[in-house]
Amino acid sequence: MLRKIIGAIIGLALLFGAGYTAKTLIDNNTRPTFEVPKQIKTVFAEPVLNTEIPIVVKANGNLVASRKVEIYSEVQGIFKESTKPFKSGQSFRKGEILMDIDSREFYTSLLAQRSSLYDLITGMMPDLKFDYPKSFKNWESYLKNFDLNKNLSPLPEPVNDKEKYFVNGRQIVTTYYNIKNLEERYSKYVISAPFSGVLTESVVNPGTLIRSGQKLGEFVALDDFELEVDVNQEYLDILQVGEPVALTDLEGIKEWQGIVRRVNGRLDQTTQTVKVYIGVKGENLIEGMYMEANIAARSETDALEIPRTLLVNENQLFAVNDGKLQILQVNPVYYTDKTAIVKGLQDGTQILSRPLPGAYEGMLVKISPSTGNIE
Repeated sequence: MLRKIIGAIIGLALLFGAGYTAKTLIDNNTRPTFEVPKQIKTVFAEPVLNTEIPIVVKANGNLVASRKVEIYSEVQGIFKESTKPFKSGQSFRKGEILMDIDSREFYTSLLAQRSSLYDLITGMMPDLKFDYPKSFKNWESYLKNFDLNKNLSPLPEPVNDKEKYFVNGRQIVTTYYNIKNLEERYSKYVISAPFSGVLTESVVNPGTLIRSGQKLGEFVALDDFELEVDVNQEYLDILQVGEPVALTDLEGIKEWQGIVRRVNGRLDQTTQTVKVYIGVKGENLIEGMYMEANIAARSETDALEIPRTLLVNENQLFAVNDGKLQILQVNPVYYTDKTAIVKGLQDGTQILSRPLPGAYEGMLVKISPSTGNIE
């Protein structure tokens, strides 16, 4: 019995000792703690300086010659060789012959009709001398100046109604106007340049049979062009006829000064834009040339122009406040391809001038002492 009691006491003592030892080991098993240094990123920032910023609307399009004609034939005949070749790129001065169509057959018919009129007038002269002596001298003078190879001169004015009825009864007036119609048609066998310019299209060659209504080519003037651009409707109240417009080529190297000539009165419902026609003159211009127009629309006061890459969610910006990043709300009023004009920032506010990957509100930062121009 005594052994059992002693054994129990020893077991309890061992159990207590083991527990105490385990507790001691656990309490003494403390891992060293290390303080993680806070990471502070260096950023580029610039103070806000609100100014008045002119809004320039950019639009582009292709030049079109203001004076351009498509050449069609109104008569039929063989295309004759002329002094200058009827080829694309050939320049002509105003009044120079563009094309000469063989008119010998038609001209012979015209001469026959003039001769018929001459015979009709000659045949009525005896009756005219006795019945209307006051009109005889006028018609006699007309016959003396009659030339078969020249266009008809206007008929003498009748002295009274009796003479008028007498002349009309001889079919002289009808024949006269028939010949005038033929003379007008005869003039169409020679096509002259309506203005100084260049032939941009030619579809016929000398020796070809030209048919009435056939297209022959295209002729344009090189001293006056128009640029057709689409402009948002919100700027229509500012765009006025006569407004100057700066124009540049595709590379932005060469510049021209244009002027708003016309503004279309119809709004494109799909794009909500209106076509504006800008006139431009100058050297090194050619039809079809791609150009960009910079239209001064209006000015925004107390505004700042920044790169679009600095915007967060289209209407927010990162600013630096007490060494931390802060998100500020802004009001974008105009966008270009690369920049945005915003309002709502206070002067002196330090905003990021360059995008910071992984930026978030409350992030610890320090401003770089080097210049961080907004870019």
